[in-house]
Amino acid sequence: MTDFRSLLITVLLCLPVSAAVALTAGDTAPEFSRADMRDGQSHSLADYSGKVVYVDFWASWCGPCRQSLPSLDALYKELGEQGFAVLAINVDAYSKDADAFLKSYPVTYPVLRDPDNSLPAAFGVKGMPTAFLLDKQGRVHLVHEGFRAGDAERLRKEVLALLDEES
Repeated sequence: MTDFRSLLITVLLCLPVSAAVALTAGDTAPEFSRADMRDGQSHSLADYSGKVVYVDFWASWCGPCRQSLPSLDALYKELGEQGFAVLAINVDAYSKDADAFLKSYPVTYPVLRDPDNSLPAAFGVKGMPTAFLLDKQGRVHLVHEGFRAGDAERLRKEVLALLDEES
């Protein structure tokens, strides 16, 4: 019995682990490149080096996204010229669902499609919306899950603090 147990433990330890580990504060965000759903222009995270970046995972079926996308757009319009960027990553199965959502809740920042749906796993996203506020070096400063009243102002303070930091 102990030989079987030892063999089982050895086999289990040798199996590949495929579960994504969620990024946390201090982790470096994984590099990615995806096309904007509206104009096809490619955006890579490296294009935003030296900027404070909010990587926002969202879906058309997400109730809190109806509040978060317009709030993020207002923040982007206010602070974009100071070095703040938003990269929204849509996880809808069908792009037509995302297109319809964006007609009702238009935004001016890039909205990227993830056709192979690999980015939520790479970041360790567990629910919608989930966002990662990255500092100028591409490190996770804050992981934000959900979106409630008052979140936009708290996020604004975090972004301003990061914009004020030296690179």
